[in-house]
Amino acid sequence: MYLRIWEYDVTADHVDDFIAAYGAEGDWAQLFRHGRGYLGTELFRDTDDDTRFVTIDRWTDEEAWRAFLEERGETYEALDARLVHLAATQRSLLEGTA
Repeated sequence: MYLRIWEYDVTADHVDDFIAAYGAEGDWAQLFRHGRGYLGTELFRDTDDDTRFVTIDRWTDEEAWRAFLEERGETYEALDARLVHLAATQRSLLEGTA
């Protein structure tokens, strides 16, 4: 399994929109469902800081992820640009095989 794990600090006034976009049924998951090998997205909220989140995107393997980017890269970039304002910071924690 190939994982992509990201951490986000979200401004308080964007928390609801962030959850809607980054959750298991959100905009990202809907886009990823177009990719063969996509297994799902999970959204976790920090219990001590309700504006800090972690997402985990699961793919069958790195090849499936790369194929998705090849096919849907422009749509991915456009969605990223549209939603970037929801998080004050974001960083990749892990991208690799589990």
